[in-house]
Amino acid sequence: MARGFRQKIHQKNTENSGFGDNASGRFINKDGLPNVNRKGVNIFNRFSWYHTMLDLSTFQFLSYLVIAYILVNLFFALIYYLIGVEHLTGIDKSDPVNEFIDVFFFSSQTFTTVGYGRIAPVGFMASLVATFEAFLGLLTFAIATGLFYGRFSRPRAYLKFSDIAVIAPFKDETALMFRLAPYKNNALTDADVIVSTAIEVIEESVPKTNFYQLKTQLSKINTLALNWTVVHKIDEDSPFYGFSEEDFKNTDIEIIVHLRAFDEVFSNTVVQRSSYVSKEIVYGAKFVPMYYPDKENLSTILDLDKINDYQKADLPVFAEERE
Repeated sequence: MARGFRQKIHQKNTENSGFGDNASGRFINKDGLPNVNRKGVNIFNRFSWYHTMLDLSTFQFLSYLVIAYILVNLFFALIYYLIGVEHLTGIDKSDPVNEFIDVFFFSSQTFTTVGYGRIAPVGFMASLVATFEAFLGLLTFAIATGLFYGRFSRPRAYLKFSDIAVIAPFKDETALMFRLAPYKNNALTDADVIVSTAIEVIEESVPKTNFYQLKTQLSKINTLALNWTVVHKIDEDSPFYGFSEEDFKNTDIEIIVHLRAFDEVFSNTVVQRSSYVSKEIVYGAKFVPMYYPDKENLSTILDLDKINDYQKADLPVFAEERE
């Protein structure tokens, strides 16, 4: 953060934010992970490969598996080829390309323990490599199976947050709003949200980041079936009280959102986080409805493509402004 608000905010600073007052940059990324780069340990201790594989998208996960499978078989095929194709029976020796293709497919059959039998190792070295490859294949597929199970069985909230927050009219005053909605057919109940903000202020000519808890009009709902617009009323108890459009633009602000809910299928609590920085806050706007009844008026349609849709709105003039 680089731009500080020079006026004092009349609200108690939150000390248990989990971030220091001299931290820089965005605190929480849009994917909900902390924006922290760790040093002092090597890369193998810095990252958990298990968590990394679980957090990958489905396309990335499958792509890594396929690429790793091809590379491993190419590696073993090269070893067999260097040992000599004469130590493998059933090889097409018409030309080197056909030889290597046969060796590659023999490696894949050995790695997966399929073993069709047309090609077989002859001699100690080829048999030793094939034995080790089959053992490695069993271990690899056991790990891959565990990762597949972990990805399918891991409880997730499956919530989509709006890309923007808005400063909108609310009960003759203004309010900070953002919204979220479930995008899968999971059933979430007892959802509660905790919203805080990080504001860089200038105290005695020194920039400092203060954290404030934001009160919401509704902090808990029984069932999260449609979209939920979270509302923070900007009144005398808000750290944004008296902020103008220029203040929101020129002050480094980050809205940090922490949501918890109970997933009935997994019988477990799921958590999801997100955040909004100054450039993602639209001043003088309000969200448009994103759900409506179907043609037969028998069910409700939740249009997730409209989660970021908004329209301009006139805001009431503050009775008093910061000087």
